[in-house]
Amino acid sequence: MMAAVEARGDDRASAAVAAYRPSGDRELADVGRLLDVLGVAEDPWSRSEPVHLTASALIVSEGGDRLLLRWHERFSRFQHVGGHGDSGESDPLAVVLREAEEETGLGDLRPVPPPGGAPGSSIIHIAVVPVPAREDEPAHEHADLRYLLETSRPEDARPESPSTPLRWLSWDEAFALVTEPNLRELLVRAMEVVSS
Repeated sequence: MMAAVEARGDDRASAAVAAYRPSGDRELADVGRLLDVLGVAEDPWSRSEPVHLTASALIVSEGGDRLLLRWHERFSRFQHVGGHGDSGESDPLAVVLREAEEETGLGDLRPVPPPGGAPGSSIIHIAVVPVPAREDEPAHEHADLRYLLETSRPEDARPESPSTPLRWLSWDEAFALVTEPNLRELLVRAMEVVSS
């Protein structure tokens, strides 16, 4: 089921979500929760909100034959790149491009929009995901706006730190490695975009 969503507010995150067309009941519910956050939170990117915005991306090599995953210490698994907006940031695409470059060293990243997507939208998936508590932070949720980014220079990829290695994988290798359902859905969506 495809349905349009109505943005609240006038920031870039609201506009990006308004241009997106969710697929399926689960994603439609997640987009509804995201719109609630956008409608009431003074700063929807603030980590002090129990549900706050993040922006992330799956990175593929030009032509889409390989994808890049990063080790995420908090979750103890390989997954896509991305994260939180910095103070004053409201453009999710700018957030994900900055985060992706910081985490991979790739300076030539560009969005790959989904075919037939709404003009101006490069989001390929939206998910609200739980984040477990740790000593310095209570459990909370990320309302994650997910993109597909492409690089022409995969050989330039460098990990942000020794504890966050990067791995270029084939699609088959990635599907064998990724078991978490919402991340598998991201892989499916990205594969559909590069295959079209």
